[in-house]
Amino acid sequence: MAYKSSDQPAGLPEFFSDLVRCETRLYNALNDRLRERHAIVTSQFEFLRHLRDHPGSRVADVAAAFAIGIGATSKGIDRLERDGWVARRPNPADRRSSLLELTGEGRELADVAEATFTERLTELLGDAFGTPGGAAVAQVFATLRAALERDRIGLPTG
Repeated sequence: MAYKSSDQPAGLPEFFSDLVRCETRLYNALNDRLRERHAIVTSQFEFLRHLRDHPGSRVADVAAAFAIGIGATSKGIDRLERDGWVARRPNPADRRSSLLELTGEGRELADVAEATFTERLTELLGDAFGTPGGAAVAQVFATLRAALERDRIGLPTG
């Protein structure tokens, strides 16, 4: 799709549509591969990877990192805990919250699933991002994400 490159936002609705449809298709393709090889879906993998890389996170920290509601995050963590991949530990700084950590099995799953995730993502995006234009697109998205996060745009209200 060609977008107008003026100061007018004429192409922004089309760009948004392309962006969302690409994200949905990529997410679904990653879900399929992770489900096939590891019996998990992308959201579970992302939680596992986040907890591996940010030990001692609270549910609220995970929710903030993914810009999703605390209730949905807590339910997702509950499922990971039920499956033996995450453990809740008392938070010595705040008895009302728990600190989350991966179990040994959860860490192992995060590591092997990351290899599958990266492999599939490379299959899907490698050619596009191996070009100068791909690097520019990656930079635009990094800049956009940083601005949205800085200004706290798109966080759930409840």
